[in-house]
Amino acid sequence: MNQRSLLLLPVLALVACQSEQPETAQTESAAPATAETTQATAEQPVRVDLINTQRQPVGSATLTQTAEGVQVALALTNLPAGTHGLHFHQNGACEPPAFESAGGHFNPTNKQHGFQNPQGPHAGDLPNITVGANGRADTTVVDNVVTLQPNQPNSLLKQGGTSLMVHASADDYKTDPSGNSGARIACGVVGGGQHPQH
Repeated sequence: MNQRSLLLLPVLALVACQSEQPETAQTESAAPATAETTQATAEQPVRVDLINTQRQPVGSATLTQTAEGVQVALALTNLPAGTHGLHFHQNGACEPPAFESAGGHFNPTNKQHGFQNPQGPHAGDLPNITVGANGRADTTVVDNVVTLQPNQPNSLLKQGGTSLMVHASADDYKTDPSGNSGARIACGVVGGGQHPQH
């Protein structure tokens, strides 16, 4: 009996240790969950204020990092009714009236323009938006090729920033370099860039 008792002691000690572990494990698992939550919420939404060719404000876009990419929630006003091309451009500069300072489309992977282009698309290519008869466009699109995380080659928040551009015409999704989307009619700086004086 004594030998059995001696053999059971380590087992009992092990059981006692295991019964205490769930509380410790729970505490330890809570820490990573908190860290992950902090990391997930660390990427704050980025507000982009857009102006037209006369430097007048025409609404804003809110960029949010999601698992699918960067969500672009648009609240635009005082724009011509119809379908318009929408793109991220490579420079964080919006100098009216032509907004040429924004450069070409954001294209860190050297693709061609358009979702229907076999050699595309640009990272900055976005779906067309529709502006109503009241001059408003309240819609949300997603760019799954870019990120808001800094120090990434496809980051919209790269040094010098990028810009968000609305074009006069619809994007045909295939013609390089800009989908025949016409003149640049509204622009907003994303991240650190040059904000024109109103």
